[in-house]
Formats: sequence, structure tokens, C-alpha cells
Amino acid sequence: MMDEKTLNSAEVLFDLAIAEDIGEGDITTNNLLPPHTKKTAILLVKEEGVVAGLQVAEMVFKKFDKDIEWSDRIQDGSRVKPGDILVEFKGDFRAILTGERKALNFLQRLSGIATYADKCIKKVEGYDVKILDTRKTMPGYRYLDKYAVRMGGASNHRFGLYDMVMIKNNHIQVAGGIKNAVEAIREKIPQGIKIEVETSSMEEVQEALEANIDIIMLDNMSSNMMKEAVKLINKRTKIEASGNMTLKRIRKVAETGVDYISIGALTHSVKALDISLRIID
Repeated sequence: MMDEKTLNSAEVLFDLAIAEDIGEGDITTNNLLPPHTKKTAILLVKEEGVVAGLQVAEMVFKKFDKDIEWSDRIQDGSRVKPGDILVEFKGDFRAILTGERKALNFLQRLSGIATYADKCIKKVEGYDVKILDTRKTMPGYRYLDKYAVRMGGASNHRFGLYDMVMIKNNHIQVAGGIKNAVEAIREKIPQGIKIEVETSSMEEVQEALEANIDIIMLDNMSSNMMKEAVKLINKRTKIEASGNMTLKRIRKVAETGVDYISIGALTHSVKALDISLRIID
């Protein structure tokens, strides 16, 4: 089940999706059959993947017919193959076809994220490393996108600018170095807030180590440089690898011994999972 914040964020998006798609009404569906005509439909998978967002799809359809009879065949986080039926439901024909595209837009995007996350997890099997998402989410979709990441078996990085300190290159430049940046921020933040610093050279890794922070990010480093950095850090703090992380590369990155691999492509380059709706009765 989705948590309350994720559900609330979905509700906001529903209103936008409905407003942009329906306007004054579904001119095709509303002139085809009389109101209150009941039909049964299924959501059908057309390619291999991992499902996420069934609860969101249900919520969309119930915006148009609160009495829809909904029966999940598969749960979020499940691996699926072509021909699998995700759900069977019965309700007002107009509600089903009017809600179809909006429900599928949510379900296909979230399932695409979960599918890619699952592929990444499989690539690093056997290594003690976590796959993380980033803040590169669709605007307004942060909670939904990160929910889908979890359904695919990966983990969430920080949710926003408010829950973790991330000192990046521009911060370091303005502050005059990693040490200055860490000291300035540490004086002002509540105890318990983690601090992560982005590094791109061995000199910066050494400076970050001396600053006694929680996580050192190795940004856009070669695999050989990562190995060198992991050896230098020697388990004194957690290590995140980031930058240009692809399915083809991440197993080699996991071999370096990092603790985390963050992948922006989990959410910023989504290939929607192919799912369709069919009326069966």
C-alpha cells in the first residue's frame, strides 16, 4: 500500500490530468452508449517488467465511478510477462473509457520505473551495494516516482533539499573548499542530519575524509579511480558512486566496493511499460 504522502501527491496530479484531458467532456464515449451502461474490462501486460501503480489506476477510475468493482490479479512489485492480466474491473462504460488514458499514463510510467530498477538490481547481484534514485524526477511526481523505485527493489536517496545535506561542486566553489563548506553548514543544521559531499578527484576525497562526513560521493570517476578512492577511504565512511551510471556499467562499478550507486536514469529517462485496457464484456 502507498503511504499517505504518496497518495496525497497522486490526488493533486489527478486533478491536473483530468482538467487537461477531459475539458467539457469525453465527446466520443458520451455519445456512444447511454449513461450507466455496465461493462467489464481488464488491464493487460504486453511486455516483461515489474508492476507499480495499480492503486493509483484504481483511484483514477473511481474518480469517474466510485462504485467500480475492482479485483487485482497481481500486486505492485510483481514481475509480469506478456499476456498477464493485472486487474479485472466492472463499472460504468463511460467511466472506464474516460478514465482509461489517465490511469494508463500513471500505471505505465510507474511500472517503467519499477522495471528499470529491477534490471539494475539484477545487474549487481552478489555485491553488497544499494541502487539509489535521485531528485531527477518528473516535477510533481516525486513521491510516485520514488514509490515505483522501491517497488522495483531499489532504494530512495534524499526526497528533497530539506532532509539531507548534499554539498556539491557549486557549493564547494562558493565556500572556498570542502572544509569551509562542511564547517559552515555543520554549525547550523540539527544534529542527526547526514552530510554528503561530492568529489571528483583524489584530493577532494582526502579533504572530504578529513571533514569527517557521513557519505562521500565519487562523481563521474572512472572505475579505476573509484577503486583507488575506495582503498583510500578504507571503510571510514560510506561511499556513493554517481554520474553516467548505466545498466552496462553498474556491475563494474559495484566491483569497486562502493556502498551505493545512484542512477538518475531510474526516473529521468523512463520507458513506459506497455499495458493496455480491453473491454471483455
